[in-house]
Amino acid sequence: MAMLSPLPVRDGVGATRLRIPREGPWVTVADYMVERFGHLDPERLLARFDRGEIVGIGAVVLHRDTPLGAHEFVWYYREPPVENEIPFEIDVLYADDDLVVADKPHFLPTTPGGKYLQNSALVRLRRALGNDDLTPIHRLDRATAGVLMFSARRETRGAYQLLFENRRVTKVYEAVSSLPAEWHPDAPLLGGMPFPLTYRNHIVKQPGSVCVQVDETAEPNSETRIELLGFTAEALHTRLLPHTGRMHQLRVQLAALGAGIRNDGFYPVLLPDGPDDFSRPLQLLAKQLRFVDPLSGEDRTFTSRRVLAEAPDATLST
Repeated sequence: MAMLSPLPVRDGVGATRLRIPREGPWVTVADYMVERFGHLDPERLLARFDRGEIVGIGAVVLHRDTPLGAHEFVWYYREPPVENEIPFEIDVLYADDDLVVADKPHFLPTTPGGKYLQNSALVRLRRALGNDDLTPIHRLDRATAGVLMFSARRETRGAYQLLFENRRVTKVYEAVSSLPAEWHPDAPLLGGMPFPLTYRNHIVKQPGSVCVQVDETAEPNSETRIELLGFTAEALHTRLLPHTGRMHQLRVQLAALGAGIRNDGFYPVLLPDGPDDFSRPLQLLAKQLRFVDPLSGEDRTFTSRRVLAEAPDATLST
């Protein structure tokens, strides 16, 4: 069972939990945190102890002289970063007492993290709906737009989470790629395979890397069905139905097939980090989610209203 925070959600953002070592070269919890967060001004951090802003289980206030080992976990509110505004709205497609389904724009992260707190789908929706219990059931990359589901209350959250854990949700994506160099309009192939095709490979995340890698020697651990929607002289439009949910799975698989998604700064080549170019969103869209509702038994289908800006106007029927 997840450990509940002793601090309430504040301005749509939950408190951060930190595990404290039971022993080590630090005399106090504060000593450990000063070293752990060496990029922060030590005096500003210690002042937060003095103000009672760092607590343990049961909301017990820690002080700068609280000894190491007295608390295994502490909670605190992150100091809000100076955020660049994401100038796109998140739309609610559906809401009831148990479930909220949103249509996330490109560039907006699912949850707070790094340099984004208020500019996250979770915080925006918590504030808009007045529901601090709202929790994402799954996640989309910040660069990916589309359908995103949230649990509206703790009592029924597990039932929806199990849908994803047990792969009982059909996820449908769309992508626009640059046309592969070996493309033949009269006999479309991707990676030498005709459409529709099922592609499998082994994806691994290396510690410290922002990208995943493909291990050609290992047994596949990812699988996606790829269907052709349309193409022009320069662009390829595909429908993607992932059976597994590995990190960056669709992005790295299309890149491995020679059809890297347009405006992808990670695959096939990692580009230098820079400010967002809102005119060039990643051409990947979580178009639809389908499942049998675990509470009502009804067939549910939620479809994004968004479209990919670089998708060919004329599409093929599939």
